[in-house]
Amino acid sequence: MEMIATITATSWEHGRFDVRRGPGKLLFGCVYEDASIELGAFPSGGRVFCIASAGCTAMKLAPHHEVVAVDLNPVQLAYAERRFAGGPRERGTAERVLAFARVLGPLAGWRPSRLRTFLELDDPTEQIIYWRRCLDTRRFRTAFDLLLSVPALRSIYAPSFLHFLPPNLGAFMRKRMERCFALHSNRTNPYARTLLLGEMSTDRPPPETEDIRLVHADAATFLEGEPAGSFDGVTLSNILDGASAAYEQRLFAAVKRVAAPGAVAVLRSFREPPFKLPTNHAAEDRAMLWGIVDVRPAIDL
Repeated sequence: MEMIATITATSWEHGRFDVRRGPGKLLFGCVYEDASIELGAFPSGGRVFCIASAGCTAMKLAPHHEVVAVDLNPVQLAYAERRFAGGPRERGTAERVLAFARVLGPLAGWRPSRLRTFLELDDPTEQIIYWRRCLDTRRFRTAFDLLLSVPALRSIYAPSFLHFLPPNLGAFMRKRMERCFALHSNRTNPYARTLLLGEMSTDRPPPETEDIRLVHADAATFLEGEPAGSFDGVTLSNILDGASAAYEQRLFAAVKRVAAPGAVAVLRSFREPPFKLPTNHAAEDRAMLWGIVDVRPAIDL
């Protein structure tokens, strides 16, 4: 693991979702991003940059690319390193929040047996019928919208992680879930099983994982120090959710500088797109959480 001095201006630098003082925490035990987006967008064999997070995306890219995985949170980075070495999955803050929501699920009719039946479906048409008849009930909509209301989220997240969200986030998230069930088979969607049941994959890391370069740094700072034209793909997760406009400009400038000819950038966000975005591939991301999965030539950022 490499360490690079960082100068940053994002909420991620604290290593916590809340505003309390204290050491950083493990935020993510798994990555809620469908790496098939990156696998389809990046040229095979190229050198690619990703946010390390829980290591899932880096491990999926490693058999096909030279991967550099960077993270600002040392706790998160150490976890990714353990994962790369074959260590077990651990639950971070995100998983504990989701687990709390699942405890309340049966009150809205979301019994585990019902969810397992739903997740065994393979036909999107049948899935939507089941979703609307058995899961997207009035009780669920009421409870879900309350859990994702700004007052409720303030008990967990710092204001910088909330200001960009639509005030009716629950309604948007339900639409994103339904969009996913209408397009993708539940049976072959590991992200649906993780989200609805909390079951995390036990897949072993591929042999190529040992070649991943793991770096403790801020994304912009790291990219500013890399040679020009040295990356064929850059995936930034949703690190701009919680970043300033000045940091966004700095990051985009760094990405464009290190982008090789034809390089592709992928950027996710919980934001709802303000207008129809031709480069938005959110519907293709089986993790179903995102309002924006922007896939475009890096030079166009």
